[in-house]
Amino acid sequence: MATQPAGIPDLIPHFIDGERVASVDGDTFGVLNPVTNEDYTVAASGKQADIDLAVAAATRAFHEGPWPRMKNRERARILSRIADIVESRDQELAQFESWDSGLPITQARGQAQRAAENFRFFADLIVAGRDDTYKVPGTQVNYVNRKPKGVAGLITPWNTPFMLESWKLGPALASGCTVVLKPAEFTPLSASLWAGIFEEAELPRGVFNLVNGFGETAGDALVKHPDVPLISFTGESSTGKLIFGNSAPHLKALSMELGGKSPAVVFADADLDAAIDSTLFGVFSLNGERCTAGSRILVERSIYEEFLERYAERAKNIVVGDPADPKTEVGALVHPEHFDKVMSYVEIGKGEGRLLAGGGRPEGFPEGNYVAPTVFADVAPDARIFQEEIFGPVVAITPFDSDEEALELANNTKYGLAAYIWTNNLKRAHLFSQNVEAGMVWLNSHNVRDLRSPFGGVKASGLGHEGGYRSLDFYSDQQAVHITLGDVHTTRFGASAH
Repeated sequence: MATQPAGIPDLIPHFIDGERVASVDGDTFGVLNPVTNEDYTVAASGKQADIDLAVAAATRAFHEGPWPRMKNRERARILSRIADIVESRDQELAQFESWDSGLPITQARGQAQRAAENFRFFADLIVAGRDDTYKVPGTQVNYVNRKPKGVAGLITPWNTPFMLESWKLGPALASGCTVVLKPAEFTPLSASLWAGIFEEAELPRGVFNLVNGFGETAGDALVKHPDVPLISFTGESSTGKLIFGNSAPHLKALSMELGGKSPAVVFADADLDAAIDSTLFGVFSLNGERCTAGSRILVERSIYEEFLERYAERAKNIVVGDPADPKTEVGALVHPEHFDKVMSYVEIGKGEGRLLAGGGRPEGFPEGNYVAPTVFADVAPDARIFQEEIFGPVVAITPFDSDEEALELANNTKYGLAAYIWTNNLKRAHLFSQNVEAGMVWLNSHNVRDLRSPFGGVKASGLGHEGGYRSLDFYSDQQAVHITLGDVHTTRFGASAH
């Protein structure tokens, strides 16, 4: 097993108003390594009092500090410095992320690079961006005045945590908001690096605040805080519903990217080699712990058996191992609680489908949160492993006979985050894409997204969209300003004589 990376602190503190601090009540919680399931450090456990301090600091920085009033170019320079620092620390970030989450080291490196690109992208966007202006010549001009909304509450998940934190921090800071970040309790390690990165980039004091803790305590306090006008949340759908309800009394702005059970639809005329490569990567990369995983594969019956044979053979050859080993393709799941959940679905699947690969612990890994890449075939549409998000290296494969049946199967779930369509029929590709109930569709492609495009789901997979200008729209108020250029023609109430 890999040795613990250098530089891990004995305590992962909060970061409030430019200071690394313990919890007000001194409480901590253990942080474990998913390969051994042993605690390797502790983190400060935030409660209402810690959230209150963080929100107060962010509020002062918003109303009294320079950040919201900086010119876009000035903010962009700091965001670009952040991107440069993240890139320069690629190795350290990847090691921390892999150690804390069980993510294979090669995939963790990619997440660090993507995090840097998120900041660089929004630095460019606020400099090049423009807002709408409308005019009626000689009569009226109307323009949009964009203003940051205030303190943004950011609640992030434990899968690819550093990258997904950057996804929210980048546009929130670019917009001029100040932030309070509540990272997932399973994976607080890489989030703790943001404080040093922001200090080195000279982000003004109080603009970024971080409170570790559990959703039921720190997260709940952040969602309910009256001085936090907007919440961006990525996580599980039932938690999203709870946040929705708790935000209602304050009419908070919400952006929520929730669960998924995304279909990958493979037609007989598809490039089968490319489809197999992509559908394997789409469900087994990131240990299967990805919201956009194509975990329901629908295959046209004429190629069904060939697909199953080739897919299962590849799945059996996936390299499961120590996350720190560059050869590893699937590492350890993040936490024993999640491991138990995924393994319970594996057992359920044995009664709902034909097991072609995996089905338990991989050989040679009696300890740690390891699940062998698992493939079930002939799964009925009402099966739990077809309908429910597993969030692990488990896939359900089902045949179809017609375009209509494929669409019905694809849409037969409460989720609607992503869909992957494999066909060389241009008409079918576009008609199917436009009718599938998914916020994002990839045609003959795996999950590669242009940062300018919207990210979000429909149905139980989310509320609102982020990405590109839509992110800036979420973190900003857009005020319409109207100017009359000519004479004012107003009906003159009360001017007529009686």
